[in-house]
Amino acid sequence: MVEPTGITAGLINLLAVFIIAASVGVFVAKVGRFPYTIALLLAGLAVSILGINIDITLTHDLILLVLLPPLLFEGAATTDLDSFRENLGLVLTLAVPGLIVSILILGVMGHYAFGYPLLLATLFAAMILPTDPVSVLALFEELGAPERLSVLVEGESLLNDGVGVVVFSALFVLVKRSVENDIELSKLITPKVIGNTAIEIVFASIGGLVVGLAAGYLIYRVMVNLDEHMTEIVLTLILAYGSFLLAEHYFHVSGVIATVTAGLLIGNRGAEYAMSPQTKISVFNTWDTAAFLVNTLIFVLIGAKTPIHQMVDNWQLIVIAIVLTLFVRAITVYPFTEAVNRFTRSDIPFSYQHVMVWGGLHASIPIALVLGLPSEFPHIGELRSMVFGVAAFSLIVQGLTMSNLLDYLNIVTRTETEELYELLLGRARAVDSALEAADRLHNRGDLPGDVYDDFRGEYEAEKDDLNTTISRLLHENPELRREELLVGERRVLKQEKSAVMDAMRSGVISDDVGERLLEEVDLKLDRVDTGQSTVRDDPDNEAYEEFWRARVKEYGLDTSSADDD
Repeated sequence: MVEPTGITAGLINLLAVFIIAASVGVFVAKVGRFPYTIALLLAGLAVSILGINIDITLTHDLILLVLLPPLLFEGAATTDLDSFRENLGLVLTLAVPGLIVSILILGVMGHYAFGYPLLLATLFAAMILPTDPVSVLALFEELGAPERLSVLVEGESLLNDGVGVVVFSALFVLVKRSVENDIELSKLITPKVIGNTAIEIVFASIGGLVVGLAAGYLIYRVMVNLDEHMTEIVLTLILAYGSFLLAEHYFHVSGVIATVTAGLLIGNRGAEYAMSPQTKISVFNTWDTAAFLVNTLIFVLIGAKTPIHQMVDNWQLIVIAIVLTLFVRAITVYPFTEAVNRFTRSDIPFSYQHVMVWGGLHASIPIALVLGLPSEFPHIGELRSMVFGVAAFSLIVQGLTMSNLLDYLNIVTRTETEELYELLLGRARAVDSALEAADRLHNRGDLPGDVYDDFRGEYEAEKDDLNTTISRLLHENPELRREELLVGERRVLKQEKSAVMDAMRSGVISDDVGERLLEEVDLKLDRVDTGQSTVRDDPDNEAYEEFWRARVKEYGLDTSSADDD
C-alpha cells in the first residue's frame, strides 16, 4: 500500500488529533469537573512519551498566524465592553508598565540564576512572562469564574501579548546582531536602544488599536445594512484574520491588539446595532465552535510536541525558571494592583489578586516565540526546555488547582441558579428569533397560513412559559434580580446618553440644555456603578427625581400623568 502524502497525510494526522480529542471529551464527560483543555494537554504528553508520531509541525507561524487570531477575536467579542472599560485602568497597568517591569526584573535575576548574558536572560523573560490568552480564556470559561475576575485576567492576557512580542522582537534583533558581529551583548544596551524600544512599543500598541478600530468599523458599517447571517459570519472571519494580518504585515504594528480591538467593537456595538437575533446566535455559535476546535488542536499539539527527553536533561533550569516566573509575577501583580486601588472606587480584593497571580498561565504565545528562534541561536536547547517546562507547569499544576484555589478563597463561581437563568434567557432569545423568522417567511409567502398559525401558537405559548419562569426565578432570587436590573439599567442609560448627544448634534436641543441632561445621565450612571438603582421599587416614591421634574414645577405645570379635566 502506498504511503499517504500531501493533503491526504495532513488530513490523517488532523483526524488523529480529533480522535484523541473525542476520547478526552468522553473521559471528561464521565469524570465530571475536570478542565477539558488540560486533559487534552495530558493526552498530548502521553502521546509524546509513548513515541506516537503526529506529523503536524507546531511552528511559530502556525500558532501566531493561524491559531491565535480566532481565539483572540472570540475572546474579545464575548467580553462585555462596559466591564472591560470599568477595569481598563488595572488591565492596562499590568499589561504595559507591569509587564515591562517584570521583564526587567526577571532578566536581572535570570542573568545570575541561569548564568546567561543579561540581554539573553531578558529575552527569555520577554518570551515567558506574557500571560497566554489561549489558556486563560479556555480555563476561566470552563470554571465559570466571576465576571470581574474573568475580565481582569482575560483582559490582561489579551493585551500584554502585543507588548511582549514587541519587546521580544527588539531584544531578538540585538542578540542576533551580537552573535553575527561578535559584540558583547552588554555593549549593545544603550539609552538610545532603550528609548527606541519604548517608542516602538507605544507605536505598535496605538497602531494596533487604530487598525483594529478602522477594520472593525468598516465591517460594522457593512453589517448594519445587511441581514444575511451566513454572509455576516464570513465577514467576521475576514475581520479576525484581516485585522491581524493588516496590522502585522502591512503596518508593522501589533496584530494582537488590532484583533482584540476589532473583536470588542463587533462583539459589543456590532452585536447590539448591526445583528438581528438570528445573526447573533449564528455568529456567536460559529465562533464558539471555532474557538473550541482551535483550542483542541493547539493543546493536543503542545503536549505531543513537548521535548520530553530534552526537558529531563535540563530539569534544574526548568525548576529555577518556574520559581522565578511565579515570584516575578507575584511581586508585579500585588504592588501594581494596590497602586491602582488607590485611584479607583471599587478595590480589587486580595482574593482576586491571588487568583491573578496563580492564573497567569504561560503556554501558546511563549511556545510560538521560542519556536521562532533559529537552530543556531545561543542556548537554544535550554531555552526551549525552559519555555516548554514553564508552560507544562502553568497549564497542568496551576490549571488543575485553579478551581481549588477559587473554592479555598471562597470566590463564588457560577451558581446553579445563574446557570439556569442563562439557560432560560438563551432559550427565550432563540424563541424570539424563531418567531421573527416565521413572520418573515409568512410575509413573503414561504410559510402557509395554517402552518404559520400552528407554529406561532406553539412558540408564543413557550415564550409565555419562559417569561413566567424567568420572572419567578428572579423573584425567588432577589440578588440575581438586582444584578440584572443594574446591568440593564446601565445599558439603558447609555442609550439615553447617546440619544441626547444625537439631539445636540442635530440641533433639536441647545448645547447648554444638552450638557445639563448629559450631566444628569452621568450622575445616574455613577449611582448605578456604586450599586444603587435609579429605578423605583416603591410605586409611591421616586428612586431618583429627574431635573426636568423640578424645572416643570418651578414653571408651574403639573407633572401628574392623570387626565386633564
